[in-house]
Amino acid sequence: MKRGSLSLNPISLPPPEQSISKFLTQSGTFKDGDLQVNKDGIQTVSHSEPGAPPPIDPLDNQLSLADLEVIKVIGKGSSGSVQLVKHKLTQQFFATKVIQLNTEESTCRAISQELRINLASQCPYLVSCYQSFYHNGLVSIVMEFMDGGSLLDLLKKVQRVPENMLAAISKRVLRGLCYIHDERRIIHRDLKPSNLLINHRGEVKIADFGVSKILSSTSSLANTFVGTDFYMSPERISGKAYGNKCDIWSLGVVLLECATGKFPYTPPENMKGWTSMYELVDAIVENPPPRAPSHLFSPEFCSFISQCIQKDPRDRKSAKELLEHRFVNMFEDVDLSSYFTAAGSLIPPLANS
Repeated sequence: MKRGSLSLNPISLPPPEQSISKFLTQSGTFKDGDLQVNKDGIQTVSHSEPGAPPPIDPLDNQLSLADLEVIKVIGKGSSGSVQLVKHKLTQQFFATKVIQLNTEESTCRAISQELRINLASQCPYLVSCYQSFYHNGLVSIVMEFMDGGSLLDLLKKVQRVPENMLAAISKRVLRGLCYIHDERRIIHRDLKPSNLLINHRGEVKIADFGVSKILSSTSSLANTFVGTDFYMSPERISGKAYGNKCDIWSLGVVLLECATGKFPYTPPENMKGWTSMYELVDAIVENPPPRAPSHLFSPEFCSFISQCIQKDPRDRKSAKELLEHRFVNMFEDVDLSSYFTAAGSLIPPLANS
């Protein structure tokens, strides 16, 4: 593949502290165990290989940073941004997550974990990762561009999602969860509307594995506290050990929010809103789980939600079991493509090109 010539502005960074220096080599490679990332890309090197690990060489069929032209920033977070980029030769669009590597070892570990998951996971229900780079203090992850944005963006436009569309969305997300839970032994831990991305082809894909946990077996339990509080399961909020059923709770809360147009946990009637995050998480742990109103929704949808949002994770169904639920399979010929297209693409890529 022919390379472009992208001029990169050097970024001045303070001298690395000891916690980050252990991840960086003198040649400018981010390294964590067998994972290596530099300006030419990403690779894993087996510890069984004798001698020093081979250098990462750019390949003709790989993307390079010089191949990509930044169009605009389409998302911002506390530690980085997401850019819409265009491949100069093919004119193909990608989304690039750019993360500033700071001095916290926990941040380096989280980035390393996400890179490993991206490298090992190939599933049509997960957002594809094409290449990753480390250069001038920045980690860049080149991903599939989902032109419909996220379920959060969709909700802002349509207010509520009808049951037949939710059934089709559920089926796609559950297939993705089956893959990460059963085949990859991964807990996502941050399933929420903004991490479920959509496009004009009617695809729904799980994104952002920055806080995911890889387990040694499918029955293992994790015990760390990361993720988004609003969609977090009671056992995680309480600091108890948890398994992949915590993702099922989050999915149920997301779907109920999409169906009703509002977050399922509402403050008491005499309060205009939650006065603190502590009140909300206390309500999640102490109050009965939310339910879909039976006078507004089908028995099948109500049943599906109740099988997801159970306070005891042992009472929740698995992703594989939920794929067999009647709600997921009761609608035929659901056209998510037309539905998402009618709602409008969040980011018209040609507008600023």
